[in-house]
Amino acid sequence: MSEHHQDLSSSSAVWPVNAFPELERALCESGDITCWQLMQQAGMAAFTYLRQTWPAARHLRILCGAGNNGGDGYVLATLASMAGYTVSVMACDHKDLPPEAAQARDQWLACGGECQPADGEWIGQEDLIVDALLGIGLNRAPEDPYLSLIEKTRQRQVPILALDIPSGVMADSGAVPGAAIKATVTLSFIALKAGLLTGKARDYCGRVTLDPLGTLPDPVLTAAPIWRRTARDLSRWLQPRQGTSHKGNNGRLVFIGGAEGTGGAIRLAAEAALRSGAGLVRVLTHASNIPAILSARPELMVAEASDEKLQEALEWADMLVIGPGLGQSQRARQLLNQVKKSKKDTLWDADALNLLAIDPDTRQNRILTPHPGEAARLLGSTVSAVERDRLQAARELTLRYGGVVVLKGAGTLITSFKDEMTIADAGNPGMATGGMGDVLSGVIAALAGQKLSLYDAACAGVVAHSAAADAVASESGMRGMLASDLFIPLRRFVNPDMNVK
Repeated sequence: MSEHHQDLSSSSAVWPVNAFPELERALCESGDITCWQLMQQAGMAAFTYLRQTWPAARHLRILCGAGNNGGDGYVLATLASMAGYTVSVMACDHKDLPPEAAQARDQWLACGGECQPADGEWIGQEDLIVDALLGIGLNRAPEDPYLSLIEKTRQRQVPILALDIPSGVMADSGAVPGAAIKATVTLSFIALKAGLLTGKARDYCGRVTLDPLGTLPDPVLTAAPIWRRTARDLSRWLQPRQGTSHKGNNGRLVFIGGAEGTGGAIRLAAEAALRSGAGLVRVLTHASNIPAILSARPELMVAEASDEKLQEALEWADMLVIGPGLGQSQRARQLLNQVKKSKKDTLWDADALNLLAIDPDTRQNRILTPHPGEAARLLGSTVSAVERDRLQAARELTLRYGGVVVLKGAGTLITSFKDEMTIADAGNPGMATGGMGDVLSGVIAALAGQKLSLYDAACAGVVAHSAAADAVASESGMRGMLASDLFIPLRRFVNPDMNVK
């Protein structure tokens, strides 16, 4: 690996596709190199990486497209051939390339290499396939000859290294509009692309790693529009507590929800807040839920959601959470309308979001936590449209409703009315089970109650929640994970002095 190689264990800047020409220019200027030299660095980084990752591989099949991604592949082919590897290059439209890519192809041909046509026979059994077909410029489903090459990779039982992004995956959105390469590893260059981290792309990218190929100037880095965050970033938000800290200054939270028969949702949310450090937590719920909640978690203060109790709680609270198990009855609407009158910071989840879709409003001191189905209702759209461009959906939700939006799913997105955006690169499919969203609401609310801004509380809460789920999965697997399984590992991740790895 190059000296700049990153294993993505820490946060990284994430950029849209249209920013990369300027990033490449800045990188060349800061390193006093040409675009051709930058392409050579990318090819060398890929060759070094594959040599270290698959040391037994001797026959490489490199799929080269008609753009600069293909140029990276040609540089890699030349380096591998000079090192004694058997290299088969399958080329798409290799006669009409951008200048640097054409130079890389000519170098490959000059050293005795051949460009086999995309529809040519795959001779021999390769040990590794390198995808350098389409890169980050894709804006529609792949067509022939790219499509036929992508289909052929599905018939081979060997590892696949994708350069920059798997062909068929859209770099800005993570959408997969047609056939796509399913990579074992994706080696991204210069900076991360959002499409590597969210949406359907997570089924295709394999392990994602980054080689920045140099150092971008600080003014460029700090202007990144999106940031990737992991458990290693939790210490930026969660400081160790002072010795004089007490329950009164660690947040007074009120949770409103739990219609008859749905007390589990509000109990999970409220207990998650306690597990995340909230000082005092009240629950207002249907009277039938009170005995079960109190017997299971006596640390919670539980009462019936009467008008009197609600008014008292609204005056007492630092932070309000409404929605888990709330239902959409007339009483649920009355409770929500009362909360709307409060000036306190709020978090709206579950049925509160469904009611908001019916009677929309905009406010800045609120966190919304929709899953794709709820997001579709809020936008008057469809789940498939939301999932096709999760970043745009999150931005549109913030524009329409204000405040902070947490768009849950594979690669959860957090965005704010200040045009901030974070991708939480944590979590796993085991989280697709009832109650997980309720727990997340409790974690976020607890951190907001501990004086984090709403945006920082949402970012830290999503990361801590997902990291706790990853800890559960690593210990006992994904299938069968319960939302309440997160409570014990969650404490490790909301305590920065535990030195989370």
